[in-house]
Amino acid sequence: MKTIQNIGLFIFLLGLTIFSLLPFVGSFELSKTTLDTIVQEKNIKSEEFLENLHTGVVGKEFSGLLSLSPKIATNLAQANAHHRKNKEYNKVIYTSAHDMTALIAKKSAKGFIVENKGLLWWLTFGLGIIGALLFILPNVILLGKKGIKNNGIYLQNATNRGWIAWMVFVFLVTFYLVLYFRPEFAVNWTFLVDPISNSLSGNEAGHWFVYGFMYCTVMTVMAVRMYIKYRHNAYQMLRTTSVLFFQIVFAFLIPEIMVRLQMPYYDFKNIFPLDYDFFFQWNLKSLISSGGIGLFILGWGIALTLIVVPVMVYFFGKRWYCSWVCGCGGLAETLGDPYRQHSSKSLFSWRVERWLVHLVLVFVVGMTLMTLYSFFTGSGTVLGIRTQSVQNVYGLAIGAIFAGVIGTGFYPIFGNRVWCRFGCPLAAYLGFVQRFKSRFRITTNGGQCISCGNCSTYCEQGIDVRAYAQKGENIIRSSCVGCGICAAVCPRGVLKLENGPEKGRINPTEILLGNDVDLMDLLNKK
Repeated sequence: MKTIQNIGLFIFLLGLTIFSLLPFVGSFELSKTTLDTIVQEKNIKSEEFLENLHTGVVGKEFSGLLSLSPKIATNLAQANAHHRKNKEYNKVIYTSAHDMTALIAKKSAKGFIVENKGLLWWLTFGLGIIGALLFILPNVILLGKKGIKNNGIYLQNATNRGWIAWMVFVFLVTFYLVLYFRPEFAVNWTFLVDPISNSLSGNEAGHWFVYGFMYCTVMTVMAVRMYIKYRHNAYQMLRTTSVLFFQIVFAFLIPEIMVRLQMPYYDFKNIFPLDYDFFFQWNLKSLISSGGIGLFILGWGIALTLIVVPVMVYFFGKRWYCSWVCGCGGLAETLGDPYRQHSSKSLFSWRVERWLVHLVLVFVVGMTLMTLYSFFTGSGTVLGIRTQSVQNVYGLAIGAIFAGVIGTGFYPIFGNRVWCRFGCPLAAYLGFVQRFKSRFRITTNGGQCISCGNCSTYCEQGIDVRAYAQKGENIIRSSCVGCGICAAVCPRGVLKLENGPEKGRINPTEILLGNDVDLMDLLNKK
């Protein structure tokens, strides 16, 4: 079995290596006809920029984006500086240099990669999928008997911050940095999935389509691992199926098909404030101008936030979304499952989590109020603060760096729910309702607890579950996402997820303390 796993690891690394090298290769030659098409599409009015392109780029062949990208960036910067100096603001190009380079590279690429999309898909995604499955599938035999085995998890490179974990960390962080900050280096990746994008939306793939496809692929492969590991636990099987369905169908397929049908691109399961730009001016204008479907989406989004969330959390806890629907949670529960034991259980982490996640919620609500004020009044500032500046800060610091680079890239090092614990504003909102007005709780049977610590070790939210179990106390925490792993790994059946009447949420500690007092009184009388 070990040999098969080693072969799988080699194949996976081979595919990953080819995928990682693609951004640095390829040929690009911009023709005058292609440039004219770009000018028309982007409505470029800068003669300075076009003249620079004709002089230094058009008709010349560039080997790799490392040689093309600086040319575009320099030309764009010079042209914008010239127009601002002359106060020709209507000619300023507001598209970033990286996005402009990505657009030009996409339309001017030629050679082996463009002509062999299918082959390269198999040499990257294909090898990655096959290798990962070969690495995972032997566990069907190794696990053997009924039950969830985590033997040796702190002795493996992949699950205890060994070289495999660090390699995954470096790849994920780099991948997100490219997506958010250097999209031109994702152009060669887009060619691999162009046929898929064309079949769904009728458009060529962009770097965010690559991300969506990669997301679904990784979740599907790692869901196979979940099905194997938790195959004797019905709750985990259903939960894995649910997040996989909502990610592939709602977050990936439906929005692409909507674009093909001339509708707005929209993920119907994405809820404000996680969907922080839902109330941004550009989005509101786009929805309103889209007619009936746009107004429906606007109403749907508002209803989700104000009605569906509190009602569902009251009956089922935040788990209905965080562990059954959410794409972030779905990736954390599939790709991140091998790293859940790294979630910090310290008191310091809990204090940071409590403050930070609620500060992000306050930030996004304040930003949204500013946005709506600007939208209805036409003013670009609130109390002297530019609304656009606040949106930019949030989008960069929270939307890109925290949610993307740190939130996913740091799985192998800090556990799989870094974003959900410390940064997700929707998790904070859901948790607030769950803590004070929900029927959901995890009940415990302290008399059966043997203090093995499995529950606390594998709690991805950093909750010391064992401390509750030892006291026979219900677990009612705003951070609990109801993943149920604590109950799944308990060898004694001490923990149980329940949605009982609200009166069942009485704190058992108070009862236990009361019984102790009564007992002491009785002993004193004797």
